[in-house]
Parts: sequence; C-alpha cells; structure tokens
Amino acid sequence: MRRIPAVVTTCAATLAFLVPGGLAAAAPASPASPAEQSYTVVPYENVKVRQLPTQDSAYLATLTAGRSYTAYCWTHGQTITDHGYTNDIWIGFADGFSSAVYFKGDQYANLPASAQC
Repeated sequence: MRRIPAVVTTCAATLAFLVPGGLAAAAPASPASPAEQSYTVVPYENVKVRQLPTQDSAYLATLTAGRSYTAYCWTHGQTITDHGYTNDIWIGFADGFSSAVYFKGDQYANLPASAQC
C-alpha cells in the first residue's frame, strides 16, 4: 500500500460502513482492491467516523458499540485523550477515520503495524 500524508487523505482502501440491515449509502471514492487486507474492529462505545483523522473534520457516520466493523488501515492523526487513554492513531475505513482510543484491543485496535495507510 502506498504511504500518503494522513492530513490530506482518506485511506487508500474502500469500505461501505456496515450497519444493521445492510450497507450505508455512503459513496466510496474508489472500489476496494480484492487483494486488500481487511481487519475486524469493535468499538467499546459509539464512535464517530470523520472524513479526516481529526475530531474537527466532517462527521460521516456513527459506529455502534459492540458491533464488528471492517477496517483496512491505521494512520497518525490528531491526538485524542478520553477515558484515561491518549493516542494519535486513527483507524481507516474507506469513507473516513475513527480514533483508535474507542476500539477494543491495543493502541492500533489490534491492526498490525504493517497496516499503515
């Protein structure tokens, strides 16, 4: 996967957000590559998906606590502190990013270090 500055991009992979009953009607920028590695992530509380890896970026969707979602990569973005955790890692979905602070697992929400956007 190519490396792109996190401040000006969305993840190179594409994903329609999984929501109960089907896929959200978000229009991805480009189709996902069949060879693209994907990972399952689970937020421990409802978390907003933003267009860029900053909390001031445009709101796109909310992921529901306890549900599984498919992510493709992680990137560095705005540092977030919540519930005693501080992290600048954001989990990349095709249409946006969510802070890793809100996901179960390690600082990368259990994505491997090699899964950088």
